[in-house]
Parts: sequence; structure tokens; C-alpha cells
Amino acid sequence: MHKKLGILGGMGPLATKVFFGMVIDNTDAHRDQEHIDMVIVNHASMPDRTEALLSGNTEPLYSVMLEDCLFLEKSGVSHIAIPCNTSHFFIDRLQAEVKIPIINMIREAATDVRKARGEGVKTGILATDGSIQLGLYRKEMERCGLLPFIPSGVNQKRVMRIIYDGIKNGGEIDFTDFEEIEKELISEGCGCAILGCTELSCFKEIYDLPDFYHDAMMSLAVRTISAAGGKVKQR
Repeated sequence: MHKKLGILGGMGPLATKVFFGMVIDNTDAHRDQEHIDMVIVNHASMPDRTEALLSGNTEPLYSVMLEDCLFLEKSGVSHIAIPCNTSHFFIDRLQAEVKIPIINMIREAATDVRKARGEGVKTGILATDGSIQLGLYRKEMERCGLLPFIPSGVNQKRVMRIIYDGIKNGGEIDFTDFEEIEKELISEGCGCAILGCTELSCFKEIYDLPDFYHDAMMSLAVRTISAAGGKVKQR
């Protein structure tokens, strides 16, 4: 019998929708009852994560996330997944207050890249300013023996445009922004890149990006299926 999965979502809502779909699509199920029960908190009014971390005003955000995690725990879920990379700044602090495991998406993604590509691979990090400045991916990648590469200032601005002006805002996306980012990754000798923002996971789905780009949210989806006792669909 499957365990119940808790999802702390809404950061942003489109990313939560895509994550829910990933769990469904990657579960090897042949009838409704073989899928995983989930409790989803789509907390769209959550304070902006990048803004909170860069301003240093983190307590309002942390308090809301802790309240939601405790709600999920009381709902009887066995694990919590948070499809938002930047908010993983709080994961150790949250885990200390919650009795059930919170799956670390950043750790899962870095581990998957190492398994797929081997140690010592130069790996681009495409993420929010908050994640970049706080070194969330850099630390996990170095722990896994990967060589992190951070885009130049100009290209980091392009990353943020895609995330905020494109996906979050629902506006037009200038794909040449992404092409310029990719040129730098290739010219700097990156063997792959991690999509370390869930809005970029949405971007990958829209544009069907190649396997050069490792989707952190997919790592989280696969791990949550296994954690809930489900069978991961082989592709």
C-alpha cells in the first residue's frame, strides 16, 4: 500500500502544477488505485523567496513554510516535497521542527547528475539570484564532486528574465536570452547544466530542452514516487 505524499507548493503555482503532473506521469500505474495519494498545499500568497533571502527579511517566509509543513505532517503524509529550489535555504531548519522527512531536491539533483555524468564534470547552475548568492547548489555539487559553473552577470540577468518576466509573469519569452546563456555554458566547457529553479522546469517542458539540461524538479518527482512506495516508470 502506498504512503501519502505531502507537497508544499504554490512557489509558483505553475511549477506546482508541472510537478504534480511529473509525479503522475512517472508513476508506473495501470489504474487509479496504483497512483499515489497526495495532499497539496498550493500556497500562492507565500512571500517571494528571492526577495526575502536577498533582503534578509526571512522570518515571515520561514514562519509560513513551517506552518504549512506542520499542517502536512498532521494530515498524515509520510514525506514532504517542496518544488521550489530557493526555499531549500530553510530545509535543515524546517526538518528540525518536523518529524517526517522533507526530501531535499537540491541534494537529489546533484546526486543524479553525478550518477549520470560522473565526478569532475563542469556543471552549469541556472537558478535565481537568491539560490546563486547563497550557494545552495554550489555546496551540494562540490559535496558530490561536481565542478559548479555560475553564469556571468549578464547571463544571470537573462536567467532571471526568463524566470520572472517570462514564466512567473506569463509574459513573452525571448528565446535568444536562453541561446546566449547556452553559448556561455558550452564555451566554458560545461558538460551539462542543472535547471535549479522550478520555473525553468516549466521552461524545459515548454521548449522540450535536450538532456544536456538536468531538471531538478524531475529528480524530486522520481524520489517522491519511490519514497511513497510507488514504482517509477521506466523510460
